Amino acid sequence: MPDDETQTPTLNRGPAARTSHELRAQGLPGAGEAPAPWLLRLIAVGLVLAALNLRPAITSLGALLEEVREGLHMSGSVAGVLTSVPPLCFAVFGIMAPRLARRFGAGAVVCAGMVAIAAGLLIRPYIGSTAGFLAASALALMGIAVSNILMPVIVKRWFPDRVGTMTGLYSMALALGTALAAAVTVPVTGALGGDWQTGLVVWAVLAAVAVLPWIVLVRDRTPAPGQPAPAPGPATAPTEAPALRITRSRTAWGLACFFGLQATAAYITMGWMPQIFRDAGVSAGTAGLLLAVTMAMGVPLAFVIPRVASRLKQQGPIVVVLGLCGLIGYGGLYLAPAAGAWAWALLLGVANCAFPLALTMIGMRARSGAGVVRLSAFAQSTGYLLSIPGPLLVGVLYQHSGGWGLPIALMAGLMIPQMAAGILAGRDRTIEDEC
Repeated sequence: MPDDETQTPTLNRGPAARTSHELRAQGLPGAGEAPAPWLLRLIAVGLVLAALNLRPAITSLGALLEEVREGLHMSGSVAGVLTSVPPLCFAVFGIMAPRLARRFGAGAVVCAGMVAIAAGLLIRPYIGSTAGFLAASALALMGIAVSNILMPVIVKRWFPDRVGTMTGLYSMALALGTALAAAVTVPVTGALGGDWQTGLVVWAVLAAVAVLPWIVLVRDRTPAPGQPAPAPGPATAPTEAPALRITRSRTAWGLACFFGLQATAAYITMGWMPQIFRDAGVSAGTAGLLLAVTMAMGVPLAFVIPRVASRLKQQGPIVVVLGLCGLIGYGGLYLAPAAGAWAWALLLGVANCAFPLALTMIGMRARSGAGVVRLSAFAQSTGYLLSIPGPLLVGVLYQHSGGWGLPIALMAGLMIPQMAAGILAGRDRTIEDEC
């Protein structure tokens, strides 16, 4: 079957078909040319702004979930569906990211992703129905999904000699955006009149600002440094390895399972933890701050963990430490949710730093830039697909059991296979050794 790129040659010429003069006319470097310092600074700003927008759509909703449920007349089960939408969108739309990046360029796809986030956050509070709210949320999450996948690709393309540092930088920004939305959504809602719709829509402004730096890269389709420029037309298709080969790798599957289980824990935390504290007698504002503390732990640790992990041949010990913190945190939520709330929030924040660890392992478990792209798409898309039932099941258990005992037991139980999968994924080998 012919590739789509062969049917639109005038719109999608590969780098080999474009002259250095054409690239310089757009202000972009050609293959083998060093980018201008101002361009690298702009891309770094773009990475930070994009990362800041990769979670507020979720954590701002978690802080106001009770108000949204009442406003849209949602049951607990439907709210569970709502908290399952992020991993579903990440799985479905994340699969599309590598192909879209090949066709339009990674920068253009991230730019479109920021536009989708801004549009979805702008319209979802005012659409007036549960179905419409879900659809608008899905639009924003589509933008988040493709950007999730392409952040490592952008780093590899523009900062090949600073992958660890730049991964830490955008991981910190992602954690900061997550925590900021959790911390200030409730106070901002109160300051703007107490309307949950206004409290949610303000995050569209941050997404709109993030569009601006990426406009410069809309027409950039040059390959990552160290990667050969593809020949124009049909010759590009044979350069890719067969899509099913990565499924033969135990390391890839271990990483996908680890990613999926940590995503399950993260989205249950972002979607339900404020409600757990509120049902224990904690005020709405304090519950939002507790979620913010959990997310804020990722700001320093997201920078430290990738640097430490990259110096170790095996990342299993870090996986175990993070998992034990999660088990203790869930145990505390079960036994004394209000009395030890701040301690449990801190411990669960440490456990949630499995996300930057997973991103680091994606970069370490493949030898080539192309392998990183393939592994990133496989591990994240498959992982998010595996994480879909978790938040939904928590909502169902909460509604039918009338309390948080069973849901918390489920969360704690999932930490065991997460640690096992992380130890498997953290072994000193690459997918090329197994495919």
